[in-house]
Amino acid sequence: MRRLRLPEIGYVAALAACLAAAVIAGWTAPGAQLDNNAYDFLFRLRARPAGGTEAVVLAIDEPTLQAFGGMRRLRSIIASGLERAAAAGPKAVVVDVILADEGDPLEDARLEAAFSRTSNLVLACNLVGGYWEDPLARFARQARAVGHVHADPDPLDNVTRKIPLEKATARERRWALALEAFRLARGAETVLESPEGLEVAGTFIPARRTGEASRSMWVHYFARPEEAPASLPLVSIADLDRRPEALERLRGRVIFLGLTAQSAAGDRHMTPHGGGRQLPGVEIHAAAFETLARQAFLRPVPDSLVLVACLAIAAAAGLIFAVRSGWPAYLTGGLLLIAVHLAPAALFRAGLIFPYAGPLATAWLTVAGAATYQHFVVRRLLRKAEAARSRYQQAIHFVTHEMRTPLTAIQGSSELMGRYALSEEKRRQLAQMINAESKRLARMIQTFLDVERLSEGQMELKREPFAVATIIESCVERVRPLAERKRIALRIGEIAGAELVGDRELMEYAVYNLLNNAVKYSPPETEITISAHRDQERLRLSVKDQGIGMDEAELKNIFRKFYRTKRAEASGEAGTGIGLAIVEQVVTHHGGRIEVTSKPGAGSCFTLVLPVAVSAGEVKSRR
Repeated sequence: MRRLRLPEIGYVAALAACLAAAVIAGWTAPGAQLDNNAYDFLFRLRARPAGGTEAVVLAIDEPTLQAFGGMRRLRSIIASGLERAAAAGPKAVVVDVILADEGDPLEDARLEAAFSRTSNLVLACNLVGGYWEDPLARFARQARAVGHVHADPDPLDNVTRKIPLEKATARERRWALALEAFRLARGAETVLESPEGLEVAGTFIPARRTGEASRSMWVHYFARPEEAPASLPLVSIADLDRRPEALERLRGRVIFLGLTAQSAAGDRHMTPHGGGRQLPGVEIHAAAFETLARQAFLRPVPDSLVLVACLAIAAAAGLIFAVRSGWPAYLTGGLLLIAVHLAPAALFRAGLIFPYAGPLATAWLTVAGAATYQHFVVRRLLRKAEAARSRYQQAIHFVTHEMRTPLTAIQGSSELMGRYALSEEKRRQLAQMINAESKRLARMIQTFLDVERLSEGQMELKREPFAVATIIESCVERVRPLAERKRIALRIGEIAGAELVGDRELMEYAVYNLLNNAVKYSPPETEITISAHRDQERLRLSVKDQGIGMDEAELKNIFRKFYRTKRAEASGEAGTGIGLAIVEQVVTHHGGRIEVTSKPGAGSCFTLVLPVAVSAGEVKSRR
């Protein structure tokens, strides 16, 4: 199959417009939400990691509140949990409760004592109105670190997919609870910083500084098992007294102590796992710790690489439909769409978050745009091919129709000269006839080629003045022998002494064709009149006959190529319906028009209305 060569500039412009629209769509709020939905869907498909977790949630749940007297005894509940958990020897303990206010003195004293016996203790702080809401000084002195409790809900759907690893005021910065717990669990003294991320005890954390949500880290949430109370191992403080085996679940782990009771926990957030269930803040912090501990980091692909990918997709779509056509192109384009749909999932499995909206919109728009562009280009090329084939057929018909007479004359004369012993005078006459008919044949060919080139815009019309009278006289003399055979009288009426500007040979062909048709389709012993009179700046050249005529329906189609009236076909005269179509082209290229009046059985009158060449004298007289 021949490969189609698409118009490069228009094709590239169409693809560029599709690419720009797709990239812009990916940056809009609906595009961002589509990315979020795709991310959440991929997260739900991701399998739960094998093996146990390093983090465990020590929960203040409904049974605990009922057993200890409710929220008014919160600090006693925390102290009780820490006192019992100390026997398990945890690596670190995170208390996800803001303890900034004074409470009952006895409870505060008990809690302070419990804190003092807890190793690697991390307490929580909150940033409110530009100031840190820190734990009481008596509590903070017992802690190895103080970490902030902030999440980073998405402004579009309020789903917490990541947390800021640092928060800062103008004077002081705090790391996230999970990061401080990870640092203490790994025995690191400090967190090393770089523009690309953080490093703790040899573990590099990809968290770039990006403004307000500084150094955000995507949290690798665990899928919640069926009938499980939480996505991570959860131990109720109330169970530590009733079930001694519950203490073993805390041994050697990092404990995240906090509220999980729905009636009391105020920091609950939506997560990618959805289902309408909000996750307590303490579980989110524990999941963030597990992300750090497992190094299960999710790295967003930089915007620059996303743009490069969109450019590559657009280029691939354009290349597919530039070098292929038909079903192979559509099939390859479909494969490209499938690849773009599956690429984010494959990259997600490798720990890369690749936007979905921009590349997907790029693939669909560029494939659809390229396919549509090719469809219309193919249709245009097919129309051109059909037009070329039609012109070729016209040329064949013209050759068989218009050249038959001179070829017959040449053939007959040459046969006479070869078959009979003719006198010198007769041989000279036949030779002159052959020469004249050969020249006439050459003029016919040139005339036809000129008309074709004019119709295709490949040739400029000659701009030379010529007299109308000489054209008419020449055409009348050429058609007279045909008229005499049918005993048709040729009458030359008024002939204006005007000049036309254009191509003399083409105009002569047009006039001769009208006279020839008048003779062909007129019965014997009738009259044909040709006249030319001036109407201001126009010349009206008319050929009137007493022939078979035409009705109104036929008049609408006579200038259509290959059209012949039923009366013309019934007359027995040979014809192809090309002549009048060529006459119309010639007249149109000379800036004129054709007027036709006809009546069946009463004849026809063809009038060429052409602009007259205005002389310098006429211009002066008008002034």
